[in-house]
Amino acid sequence: MEPYKLFDSEYKFACLIWDHEPINSTDLVKLSQTKLGWKKSTTYTVLRKLCERGILRNEGATVTAVIKKADAQKYESQTVVNKAFNGSLPQFLTAFLGGKKISEKEAEELKRIIEEASRG
Repeated sequence: MEPYKLFDSEYKFACLIWDHEPINSTDLVKLSQTKLGWKKSTTYTVLRKLCERGILRNEGATVTAVIKKADAQKYESQTVVNKAFNGSLPQFLTAFLGGKKISEKEAEELKRIIEEASRG
């Protein structure tokens, strides 16, 4: 399995860690119960699996992320563009916007991002 591939529930769990790291595993169990409705056993099972895949680390009952959130988001977004739009960013943007209007500020930000990417 690809190192950054996270299923929906794994991504939500990882977000808890990204937002609260470093986090004690006992506190993570409580947070998972509150935010995800998970039992202790579910939390520890998913934690173990993500540690085995090198996404998270649990040392001394302290959980941290090995993979940055931005890297996971980058992987997921590239996967969507490749799978659903045959790698075409313009097709993705056309479908994503779906005729809705964006603000002038958003348009300027997108232009800046595109210009930086075309130089790099």
